Amino acid sequence: MIANVLSIAGTDPTGGAGIHADIKTVSALGAYAMAAVTAVVAQNTRGVRSFVALDPDFVGEQIDAVFDDVRVDAVKVGMVANARIAETIAGRLRRHAARNVVLDPVMVAKSGHHLLDPEAVSAIREHLVPLATVITPNLPEAAVLLGADEAWSLPRMRERVGDLWGLGPDWVLLKGGHLDGSEESTDLLHGPSGTIAFSAPRIRTRNDHGTGCTLSAAIAALLPTRPVEESVREAKAYMHDALAASGALEVGQGHGPLHHFHRLWGGRPL
Repeated sequence: MIANVLSIAGTDPTGGAGIHADIKTVSALGAYAMAAVTAVVAQNTRGVRSFVALDPDFVGEQIDAVFDDVRVDAVKVGMVANARIAETIAGRLRRHAARNVVLDPVMVAKSGHHLLDPEAVSAIREHLVPLATVITPNLPEAAVLLGADEAWSLPRMRERVGDLWGLGPDWVLLKGGHLDGSEESTDLLHGPSGTIAFSAPRIRTRNDHGTGCTLSAAIAALLPTRPVEESVREAKAYMHDALAASGALEVGQGHGPLHHFHRLWGGRPL
């Protein structure tokens, strides 16, 4: 079966993050990619300049148009921009009984630019998180969801991942990429069977634009045909290799994108 995966997220005109990264990732992993746009973002590899959130009713119409016509096997939710859009997405996911929902709670761009209205945090926490099969917060996002400042360490991640799970998702993937001082990047997957650690060698590169989008989209692409643990393991391996191959690209002067099609292109220009 070729899975149909819907991304609900914002745009990136340079192609490294948002729905652009999601479509590339889902396609590279052998699924069929679809997208509903929540916000149009003016950004490049050096940062976000501004964004315009779309009308929440129109976001809902896009989602309805897909579900009314296409079998949707998984949904990835990224940038929601504001509370009304978050609530609209949650309502549509419930209406259509969406399966395999991966929520990447996008709040702050790598440049530090806020991509989420502060009022939307509670909407995400209350309406979207409980619908998710997997949520994939990084450490700053996890702190916002928990409503507390955190001095993160790997032991502290182990202590707090259960609190994130208590917000209602089936699984939590707490990403440790923001931890410094380690040669490995460790993420913790927590769910009904306990906590599993996934570690990979840390890749020193500036080409890390869209890593969160890519990982969550990869999980969504794999979930329809694999268990959660296997989906996360394969998604992390894909993202690691895409980071390692990113030097073959020459895109922008800031944080460049991952090489989403490294398996197909082999690092060679067409």
